[in-house]
Amino acid sequence: MKQWGYGKGYIYDHDTNEGFSGQNYFPEEVKQSTFYKPVRKGFERDMQKRIAYFNSLRNNLK
Repeated sequence: MKQWGYGKGYIYDHDTNEGFSGQNYFPEEVKQSTFYKPVRKGFERDMQKRIAYFNSLRNNLK
């Protein structure tokens, strides 16, 4: 499959310093969607922080 270019340009998340490559696997015409919006209760507060962290990494890659 490599000979056909499968995986070309793929960055393995764990090979980056942050453990996050920020790659988008959708076609350019497809905008990024939000599927999960944590509330400010319990563990979901921590999830909000993590989502904000990864969004900031993604925004810095642009």
